[in-house]
Amino acid sequence: MLASLPMYVSHPAGSAALWQYLAECLRQAGVADVPPELHLPANDDLTAHWLHPDLLLSQCCGYQMVDALEGRVQLVGAFRYTAPGCDGINYSSHLVCRADDPGHALIDFRDRVAAYNSADSQSGYHSLRSLVAPLAVGGRFFAQAIASGAHVDSLALVRSGTADIAAIDCISYAQFQRYQPEVLQGIRTIGRTASAPGTALVCAQGTPPALLGLLRTSLHRAMADPALAEVRAGLLLGGFEETPASAYGVLRDAARQASALGLAQL
Repeated sequence: MLASLPMYVSHPAGSAALWQYLAECLRQAGVADVPPELHLPANDDLTAHWLHPDLLLSQCCGYQMVDALEGRVQLVGAFRYTAPGCDGINYSSHLVCRADDPGHALIDFRDRVAAYNSADSQSGYHSLRSLVAPLAVGGRFFAQAIASGAHVDSLALVRSGTADIAAIDCISYAQFQRYQPEVLQGIRTIGRTASAPGTALVCAQGTPPALLGLLRTSLHRAMADPALAEVRAGLLLGGFEETPASAYGVLRDAARQASALGLAQL
């Protein structure tokens, strides 16, 4: 079986410790072939990884739940994070620019260059698209939008002057502050996107109900065990919720609304 936690990778030791705890819970419950370590799939291979029939547990972008993965994986639930900008399972993204940029509000970035991690990202792409859609003229707001591949790379494009603005999810931003402060040097925030359902924990579509139940029980235990308090704090984890798939429907609605306003793409 395969397991991964590929959404937030600034604190790999914390993710590894969390998985060791979860894996031991599953082994004690009699689950065979639990992977001893987390797999880290390449960014360009994530969808194939999530759709693998032997996927035991992974974490995907919320937008994927109403896009490529809808009806093709099972939703285990979602973590609650403690980073500023989080509320329950919801999160938002910081709008960032260079510290010396003359812009102070989103409208100041009309006809300028945006960076985004990938077009299937809620936090880096669709949240920003929804924000600028009401401001678009002739189906455009930015002069150009550049795909970077990852939030950390979007920040690099902004710092270098290749791009002027990006949307960085608040969890990644908080982890960068703690573990990679250099990537935020010369960066400031000018606002925040709307709150939306965050990353989802998923397993293979063919996962038996009993195993799905064990996954959820193990996640609840991991979020409550005092022995794991330091690990949770390091990962900015505040809890786990058994979220219904319907909770992610608002992301599809927001994407459709942006299209209805004439902004077919960022």
